[in-house]
Amino acid sequence: MQSVALLLIGIQLVYAGKHSLQYFYTATSGLPNLPQFVSVGIVDGQPFTYYDSKIRRMTPRQDWMAKSVGEDYWERNTQASIGSEQAFINNINVVKDRFNQTGGVHTYQEMYGCEWDDETEEINGFDEDGFDGGDFTTLDYKEKRYISPVPQGLATAEKWNRDGSLQQRKNYLGTICVEWLKKYLEYGKSSLQKKVSPQVSVLQKDPSSPVTCHATGFYPSGVTITWMKNGREHHEDVEVGELLPNEDGTFQKTSSITVTPDEWKKNEYSCVVEHQGKSVTEDEIRSNKGDSVPIGIIVGALGAVVLLIIIVVAGYKVYQKKKGFKPVNGSDDGSNSSAHTVPQA
Repeated sequence: MQSVALLLIGIQLVYAGKHSLQYFYTATSGLPNLPQFVSVGIVDGQPFTYYDSKIRRMTPRQDWMAKSVGEDYWERNTQASIGSEQAFINNINVVKDRFNQTGGVHTYQEMYGCEWDDETEEINGFDEDGFDGGDFTTLDYKEKRYISPVPQGLATAEKWNRDGSLQQRKNYLGTICVEWLKKYLEYGKSSLQKKVSPQVSVLQKDPSSPVTCHATGFYPSGVTITWMKNGREHHEDVEVGELLPNEDGTFQKTSSITVTPDEWKKNEYSCVVEHQGKSVTEDEIRSNKGDSVPIGIIVGALGAVVLLIIIVVAGYKVYQKKKGFKPVNGSDDGSNSSAHTVPQA
């Protein structure tokens, strides 16, 4: 489960109306206690498939997924994942040689997938590889070519642009990926279409500590937390935390602001949390603030915690983690897997 948490850090948010299907692959070396290869599938921010080199079996991560497809789906995707595992272990060795690395801990990761806007029908695809937390190759979906920001990745980008890998991925990202995304949305509609409003708390340890606005228990997985100073957006000395998953499938996020006690007294500060759904009323917000911490929670049209949804979608900069894994063709009867083969770096 450590590896799953690692993957989620790379997820970004998109606006309502858009849906995403993401796949993450990671190969590691120098970490004997962790699987050498891990793959995770995520739809609209919800992990739904998992495979690693220790269990060597693709498994469901949501009840709705387990109930929606047959054993042949899991068998095909297990075999595809075994192939991806072998390719990724080979690729990490190739890339280590490119960077003149031998011993130590190393990672080779890829994140790829598609997003679909159910209002405009717009489609976007993405495919990014990284080594040891840095960019290695990136697919420019609009220009239809692979690029690399580092010299060590140029040979791989050029190879994929000319050897058929590019055309395969274009076909997958623009058609097959979107078809599977729509299927998964239908399979999991009772879960994926649910809306759970966040619980919001404003907390401060002591008058000189940062004040933290904490939103938790919300789904789908996107909130915007904004600090206001005297009715205007305020970004100075604000630190926004990572989006984190809760054990029950919901999410949490924090934003902290550091202001001197004197500034608190002279100004009015407010935390605004946005997420789709109903408004959070002032009496629903938990706080440990006292008179020394005049933090306002905006309520109603003049200052409410308005809940405006943003759906978790494909990550573009996968921070220290880019995971690679690729779908194969799919059909309505599930006769094909949802992942495709990994090309050699």
